[in-house]
Amino acid sequence: MSEAGGAGGARAAVERLSEAVGERRRQLGTAMGEARRQRRLLLMVVCVALLLDNMLYMVIVPIIPDYIAAMRGGGGAAGPSAPAGGNGSGGGNRSLLPARYPPATGGNEDVQIGVLFASKAMLQLLVNPLSGTLIDRVGYEVPLLAGLAVMFLSTATFAFAENYATLFAARSLQGLGSAFADTAGIALIADRYAEEPARSRALGTALACISFGSLAAPPFGGVLYEFAGKRVPFLVLACVCLLDGLLLLALAPPGATGARANMPVGTPIHRLMVDPYIAVVAGALATCNIPLAFLEPTIANWMKDSMGASEWEVGLTWLPAFFPHVLGVYVTVRLAAAYPHLQWFYGALGMAIIGASSCLVPACRNFGQVIIPLCGICFGIALVDTALLPTLAFLVDVRHVSVYGSVYAIADISYSVAYALGPIVAGQIVHTMGFAQLNLGMGLANVLYAPVLLFLKNVCQMKPSHSERNILLEEGPKGLYDTIKMEERKGKGKSLQLAGEMDENGMDSYHRDLKGVSEEDSSDYEYS
Repeated sequence: MSEAGGAGGARAAVERLSEAVGERRRQLGTAMGEARRQRRLLLMVVCVALLLDNMLYMVIVPIIPDYIAAMRGGGGAAGPSAPAGGNGSGGGNRSLLPARYPPATGGNEDVQIGVLFASKAMLQLLVNPLSGTLIDRVGYEVPLLAGLAVMFLSTATFAFAENYATLFAARSLQGLGSAFADTAGIALIADRYAEEPARSRALGTALACISFGSLAAPPFGGVLYEFAGKRVPFLVLACVCLLDGLLLLALAPPGATGARANMPVGTPIHRLMVDPYIAVVAGALATCNIPLAFLEPTIANWMKDSMGASEWEVGLTWLPAFFPHVLGVYVTVRLAAAYPHLQWFYGALGMAIIGASSCLVPACRNFGQVIIPLCGICFGIALVDTALLPTLAFLVDVRHVSVYGSVYAIADISYSVAYALGPIVAGQIVHTMGFAQLNLGMGLANVLYAPVLLFLKNVCQMKPSHSERNILLEEGPKGLYDTIKMEERKGKGKSLQLAGEMDENGMDSYHRDLKGVSEEDSSDYEYS
């Protein structure tokens, strides 16, 4: 009888423990459901920020020539009410879909436009090492909010600029905002989507927004400038930027949570830069974007000189490339989900496609032909970016500390190198060596760099030596998730002591309960 009574007491204790675990499980499910909704909204905020940054980068393309011409007292118009080129209409003969970088009418104007376009990337290049370090120290949301605030100020400055110095200041201010908003946004996605293939899908969505912003901005700016005035495109973007910042403020108000107290100290950026794997990825990102950055300021004049392209053909040159870019993102995400160990191969294949496409551009003789290699370049860039951006986060996870500000600052530096040099250097290369030689050199650089990605072949086999998050859990609970994990560990210890007094069926039932908790809480981890 005493043995039966002891077994009954043990069973009752196990039942009470199971009920407690079930209650905690329901609390955890509710909290994690809220975290999933929050991270989806944060992904939307980041995508809108990246879209705005790239739209502001390109929306000035149809506007800047008239701005500068009007400031010089030339034939251009500063708004739709002013005559342009002797035509009473605001746009004159200006195309609503101009070239990505407008052809200049004079040497001095050419220099002004080139420096203006490059100033954003130059300042971004200088600020990124500092912004990455700051993001690692203070978290992702506050720098993202600060970047959106600076971008709003930059956009408003563009709207009311009346001289070249103000335009230059607005453009440089945009580079400052981008150094924080872009880097913090991509790092926030990598942090919130910690598992594959969700991380690749989220980063792919962000890349698609970047592409859409770059391609949609020139017609957006041209149409609004033509019919509503020079300020309207910038004011529209400023309002969207303000709304995006307010949404971020509502989702993650500064100081509302102690998320940074739960996170480790990130690896310094100088140590990440000398990591050979990260250096290989950074080199690939810079090399694959050079053809796009160098063709944008040069292809318009080449098309007019070599094939007599019209204004609308020049304006539509890059628009079809959006679709293969999105296709490349989709294909890479699907392939990465099925074969994650081949990320390096997708990047190498993309660089080979970029190299071959770059070499084909000078051989084109009409508008229809030139579209094909440009689509190939954008498709290849999508493969490289979508494969290698998640690889950077994985390298930080397994080789350093899972804090992503500095590593994505390095990625942004890679992009900035290409786009800082493009508007200034590309024209000089074409002038001294020729357009064909420029494309052959860029194509050869990509083809030769593709085999270097073999160095990343065994990256997927790397394993972290110890999870820093487990270390933090051992230091004591600091939030709902941590508290539940600690109590579950205590519960598991108690269950082991009672295991000898339970029959086999009760033991199986209890383990099924605990297994369900373990599988659920490990499926979608979030700090909140």
